[in-house]
Amino acid sequence: MLPNVGGLMFRFSFFLAVLFCVSTSLQAQLATSLRLSKKTYVAGEPVIAEIIITNHSGRELALASSRQLPWLAVTVTDSRGNPVATRRLNTFGAMKIKVGESLAKQVDLTQLFYLDNQGNYAVSAVVRDPSERVQGASTNRVLFNLNPGRKYWSQKVGVNSDAGSGTREFRLLVFTAGQKSQLFAQLIDSETGTKIRTFLLGDALMLRAPMITLDGKQRMHVMFMATPTMWVHCQVSADAKLVARDIHQRAAQGDPVLMAYGDGSVRVVNSVPYDAAAVKEQESKIRKASERPH
Repeated sequence: MLPNVGGLMFRFSFFLAVLFCVSTSLQAQLATSLRLSKKTYVAGEPVIAEIIITNHSGRELALASSRQLPWLAVTVTDSRGNPVATRRLNTFGAMKIKVGESLAKQVDLTQLFYLDNQGNYAVSAVVRDPSERVQGASTNRVLFNLNPGRKYWSQKVGVNSDAGSGTREFRLLVFTAGQKSQLFAQLIDSETGTKIRTFLLGDALMLRAPMITLDGKQRMHVMFMATPTMWVHCQVSADAKLVARDIHQRAAQGDPVLMAYGDGSVRVVNSVPYDAAAVKEQESKIRKASERPH
């Protein structure tokens, strides 16, 4: 006996319609969007994606992953549309959202995906309620690109710590967009070539060449002009941490100078240390004086 083709088609169409309605229902219940702080990043620096979720369901939602289904899935693709390989599993914990509430979840894409190479990428996400077992609510797709920056200075050092020993390379990178220049510190594992960490030191005026040296504790010292009258001095350790960051003002005798001494210390000379509290107090006095009746 021949199967009832019409009946099968009807039931299949009905199933698709129900699935579509359930999926559409979740889309209506959750408003989702994704944003990045900028479009261009230096390869290796944190790329933080912020996913905003608004609950329109009329009830409190408890978003938590199950063994079969994560509540949040983030996807990064390259310029050819191929998925970028993940470094580790995406575990985002749980999130409760009250009725009408909007919450933001920040995700460091550099920690989750192998974003080490120059190129153009796209990121999007899907938010699911695992209890509903539906397709989920998709965010918008955001484009960004990775730039290697220009290596301005580098130096390899030997390290010996509790975590092990080996060779690492300090790098100072310059990234220029339009007339704005930024300096980045980068630490490389010399044996594997892996970027341990890349982070921003600050905006720089390249009218004066940045000064860089190492001290006896295997720290990289960088001093650069931030404004025509102020210089920034940063210290970066061999475990890729910003140890100190202070500001110096130009002295009457000229620009500040970064000096390395025979005992392994590095100091800034010919400068006036910037005292933010003193400047704020002086500005307050000037403002109060200007408010006096004439």
